[in-house]
Amino acid sequence: MREGEPLIEWAWIARNADEILGRLLQHVGLTVIAVGFGLAVSLVLALIVYRRRALYGPLTAVAATLYTIPSIALFALLTPITGFGSIVTVEIALVSYTLLILLRNIVAGLDSVPPEVREAAIAMGYSSWQRLWRVELPLALPLIVAGVRVATVTTVGLVTVAAVIGQGGLGQLILTGLRNFFATPTYVGALLSLALALTLDVALLRLQRALTPWARVPAAEASAG
Repeated sequence: MREGEPLIEWAWIARNADEILGRLLQHVGLTVIAVGFGLAVSLVLALIVYRRRALYGPLTAVAATLYTIPSIALFALLTPITGFGSIVTVEIALVSYTLLILLRNIVAGLDSVPPEVREAAIAMGYSSWQRLWRVELPLALPLIVAGVRVATVTTVGLVTVAAVIGQGGLGQLILTGLRNFFATPTYVGALLSLALALTLDVALLRLQRALTPWARVPAAEASAG
């Protein structure tokens, strides 16, 4: 920050409101695409694991390996294949970081379904797929959404790092401020990233509560008791 420069120059924010909004929308888009694809891939893998449990260890090992690769290093590995600054490069990296979280939570959610519930569904004549979609996945939803919340907040942070290859959303503001020794865009980018993560987390929590009204009953009974 330059000497004598205010912490935040509101005039700069007013002049660049359109760019800030555009970066925010890009950040949201990159996050939603990554978590959406990650959830789809993880759900398929979890269903495979659910039928063939021996695959759980190898699949989670691969996902864990991807998760431990530093984001900058992963971008560097992907760039010669998918191109520098390509949205494909960014999304492949971001999706790979969601897999471990989502796969574990989906499997844990399915494992949490009580055996007597499965037995009741079988007694009612449900096929294995009917039991999965009508009984097991709905009951697993709280743990699944919990995983989506963690993956979403993590992805919001990782998107900012993608600014180094030109696809960082709010991270571009942070990078611009650092390059020019100008604090305002850095603070704006960082604070909006934090606000976005909190907003998406609260929205997903409310969605979980709306989709699983039965999960609130025990809590209500406990408080009444």
